[in-house]
Amino acid sequence: MNPTDPSVLNLSNSLTALRIVSIPFILILMQSGKPRSSLWAALFFAAAFFTDWLDGFVARKRNQVTRFGKMLDPLADKLLIGSSLIMLIGLDRVPSWMVVLIVSREIAVTWLRAALAGKGFILAASPWGKNKTFFQALALIPLTIHYPYWGIDFHLLGLVILWVAMLLTVWSGLLYFIKYYPTLTVKSRKSG
Repeated sequence: MNPTDPSVLNLSNSLTALRIVSIPFILILMQSGKPRSSLWAALFFAAAFFTDWLDGFVARKRNQVTRFGKMLDPLADKLLIGSSLIMLIGLDRVPSWMVVLIVSREIAVTWLRAALAGKGFILAASPWGKNKTFFQALALIPLTIHYPYWGIDFHLLGLVILWVAMLLTVWSGLLYFIKYYPTLTVKSRKSG
């Protein structure tokens, strides 16, 4: 798989790459922890995460689904969400144990994807995996806003959604390993 291949350099994969490029800007805005920069960070995060839906829509609409895109898309999600969660620990907005659990699951599933790719199998995101990603992102928006606006306690709202996201994260990770780990442990018939 050559990343300079014209089939790889398409609009869908460019949108995915844009999600990765946006991460430092979001983290810089988050770092101060002040109300205005927190609000801007949440808006940029929401816009970056919107590209997750948009790149998939464009790929299907233009028939631009590629193996490279199937690997890059979940990686972009993990980098965006994981780095934001880690930054929120430093701002004392999320419990570190929740972030460790979520990030550990992401690393484990990334390892599983890589191991399966070594056997020629691309592990695309499951509906459970897509739901956990959606809820993680949904939790991060109010957690990043943090401060109360319009009578809404955004921090509390974000924590409630993060609990849902964490449960979906653990469940979807278990389902991936139950379904696909046996594929790794079965010896190839050719190798005898």
